[in-house]
Amino acid sequence: MEKARLLKAIIETAIDGIITIDNRGRIESLNPAALRLFGYALEEVEGKNISVLMPEPDRSGHDGYISRYQTTGEKRIIGKGREVKGLRKDGSTFPFRLAVSEVQYDDRIIYTGFIHDLSREKEAEERLREYAAELEELVEERTKSLKKTVKALSEAKEEVSLSLEKEKELNQLKSRFVSMASHEFRTPLSSVQLSASLIDKYAEPYNNPSIRKHVSKIKNAVGNLTTILNDFLSLERLEAGRVEPTFTAFDLVKLAEEITEEMQMIAKQDQNIIYQHTGLQSMVLLDPNLLKNCMINLISNAIKYSGENTFIEFNTEINDQQCVVTIKDNGIGIPESDHKYLFQPFFRAHNTGNIPGTGLGLNIVHRYASLMRGDLYFESSIHTGTKFVLSFHK
Repeated sequence: MEKARLLKAIIETAIDGIITIDNRGRIESLNPAALRLFGYALEEVEGKNISVLMPEPDRSGHDGYISRYQTTGEKRIIGKGREVKGLRKDGSTFPFRLAVSEVQYDDRIIYTGFIHDLSREKEAEERLREYAAELEELVEERTKSLKKTVKALSEAKEEVSLSLEKEKELNQLKSRFVSMASHEFRTPLSSVQLSASLIDKYAEPYNNPSIRKHVSKIKNAVGNLTTILNDFLSLERLEAGRVEPTFTAFDLVKLAEEITEEMQMIAKQDQNIIYQHTGLQSMVLLDPNLLKNCMINLISNAIKYSGENTFIEFNTEINDQQCVVTIKDNGIGIPESDHKYLFQPFFRAHNTGNIPGTGLGLNIVHRYASLMRGDLYFESSIHTGTKFVLSFHK
């Protein structure tokens, strides 16, 4: 009796539904969980055919299932678990896993069905399928969008390539034109310069200040034009990649003294270039032509942007780590807002006014210094002056 009460308590408190039917399919019992699942009271279904708890097509075929098993012994449900649908009292259906066992009880056979409700699992699966479908749809849309973007990028890339090719051709044409025009200009300019010098020489006996004044103007104009042509030629060679440094050991002090003497010739009235060298060594391993161009460019700028009766400091230094060239003036200075653009080609500071120049010199100096694995930096204050420093590691 104790075991029977224990068994009854287990059945009545089970989470899953438990239903027993006789060999004709009539309901004998439902535990409380099964009654809650189907929404019936026990007296409403007791003795009725189990098919009342089934939707079609199982409702019509159930009696045939039992009859076929009892006749042939063929098991389609009994002893096997399967997913089926149940029919509630309110007409709604729900999925559940059914396990049916055959029980020999006293002198007869009954069948016991264990019902595990799958509603939540199926809802979760359905939500998962919906999410998956939404995700697939989203991926498909994004894929289409990505393909469209890739196609647009590909077309844009092709357009850019064509534009670059055209720009390259135009640059080559421009470079050839600049090179040809510069060379063609140099010959007549040399003739003008020579003629001006001869006029100056032949006019010496007359000691005419007006002749000297105008000859000087001609020489200055030719000098400015020659500088412009040299800048264009240097830029063209740099753009074409035809400038390769030739590292040679040479005497820096000797070169600097020659440049000082040469630049002093074109300095303004009472404008003095003061050269000073620091260090016991004088030999360096750099490209003398590129370095000379850099120093002449920087000193020429110092002369242009400083007034008369001023000093230009030109210093070189060689120590164990590096070689340093410094050119410092007391000129008009560079506005701070222009500092970041100063090494761009064709850029000129906003306070240069009518002072002639191409805006190429500092760009060329910067690129020559880089070719010699050196650095160029500057310090400048408006109305105070500018200091440029070239430094090269040894």
